Amino acid sequence: ATAATDLPMPGCERIASLDVLRGFALLGILIMNMQSFAMPDAAYFNPTAWGDLTGLNLVAWAAAHIMADQKFMALFSLLFGAGVVLFSERIEARGQRPARLHYRRTFWLFVIGMAHAYLLWSGDILVTYALCSAVVFLARGWRPRTLLVVGIALLAVGSLLSLMSGLSLPWWPAEDLAAMREQWNPSAAALSADLNAYRGGWVEQMASRAASAYDLQTTAFIFVLGWRAAGLMLIGMALYKLQVLTGQRSVAFYRRLALVGAALGLPLISLGIVRNFAAGWSLEYSMFLGSQFNYWGSLAIAMAWLGLVVGLTRTPHLPALQHRLAAVGRMALSNYLLQTVLATLLFYGRGMALYGRVDRVGQWGVVMAIWVLQLWLSPIWLRHFRYGPAEWVWRSLTYARRQTLRRSA
Repeated sequence: ATAATDLPMPGCERIASLDVLRGFALLGILIMNMQSFAMPDAAYFNPTAWGDLTGLNLVAWAAAHIMADQKFMALFSLLFGAGVVLFSERIEARGQRPARLHYRRTFWLFVIGMAHAYLLWSGDILVTYALCSAVVFLARGWRPRTLLVVGIALLAVGSLLSLMSGLSLPWWPAEDLAAMREQWNPSAAALSADLNAYRGGWVEQMASRAASAYDLQTTAFIFVLGWRAAGLMLIGMALYKLQVLTGQRSVAFYRRLALVGAALGLPLISLGIVRNFAAGWSLEYSMFLGSQFNYWGSLAIAMAWLGLVVGLTRTPHLPALQHRLAAVGRMALSNYLLQTVLATLLFYGRGMALYGRVDRVGQWGVVMAIWVLQLWLSPIWLRHFRYGPAEWVWRSLTYARRQTLRRSA
C-alpha cells in the first residue's frame, strides 16, 4: 500500500491556460527581480536610493512599477494555490489521500528554495511558497466564496500590519529606527560595502546574501510576505474552482476582467507614484502608507493580466507565442533557477561583475534577452524531455523514485 501511494501519477492532460499563464508570470517576475540582481537592495523599494532616476531611466522604472511590481508575484501565487487543489484532485481521483505526497513535495520545494536563497540569490520566493503551501493545503476543500473571503482577509492583515508599523514609528527605539533608515536609504559607506561584496567572489557575498535571505524569510515573511502569499493562494484556489484560471469562462468574461482590472489598478498605482515623489520617498511615508497604493493596485493589475492572457488562450490568436509561453510555464522551476544563474553570472563577481553598473534601461535589455532565450529554449527542451531538469529532480524526490526524463523515440 505504501509503495502504491508513492507511485507517480499517470500522464494527465495539461490545462493549457494554466501553463500559458504560468509562463507569462514567470517571465514577468524577472522584470522586478532584475533590479535586485543588478542594484543594491534598497533600490528595489526606494528608487531614489541608487542610480539615475531621470529621463528614460525614470520611464523604465515607472513601467516596471506599474506593470510588474507585485503583479507577477500575485499571478504566480494564484497559480500556486490552484496547483495545490489540482494536485490534490488528481491524487484523490486514484482513491488515495494527497496529504503525504503534498507535504513531501512541499518539503523538497523548501529545501530547493533554501539552497537557492543561501547559495545563489537572497531574493528567493520558493521558501515563502513552501511555507504558505503547507498551511493553505488545509483549505483545499473550502467553497470558493469562503476561500475568497479568507484570502482577502489575509491580504488585509498584511496591509494593516504595514500601516500599524508606520504609525508606530515615533515610539520605535532610536537604534531600531536608525537601522531601518539605513536599510531604506543606505549611506555611502553601506552602498560601497554592498558593491564590493557582490562584485567580489562567492565567499565575499555570503555574509550579505545570508543576512538578506534571513531577513526575507523572517521579518518580511511575518509582516507582509506570508500574509500576502497565503491570501493570494486561497484566492487562486477559488478562481480555479470557479473555472476562471482554467479558461472555461467566456471570452467576454476575460475581456471584462482585463478592462475592469486596468481601470481600477492603473489610476491607484499612478496616484501612489505621484504621492511618493511628493513625499520625497521618505521612510515615514513611502515605506508604509505610500506602499499601500501598489499593494492593493497590484491585485487589480494582476487580474487584468489574467484576463488578457487566459482570454488569449480562448482564441486562435498568436498560437506560436502561446505554445512557447506554455513551454516556459511547464518548466517554471527550471526557468526560475536559470534566470538566477544567468543574472548572477552577469552581475556578480563570479561572472562579469556588472553589479551597480547597469542602469534601469539597460536592465530592461537584459530582461528581454533572457525572455528570448527561454522562449526559444523551453520548447526545444520539451521536445526531447518530459520535464525541465529541476522539475525532474523535484518530482523524483516527491515520489521517492527516479522519474523517466527522456521522451521515447
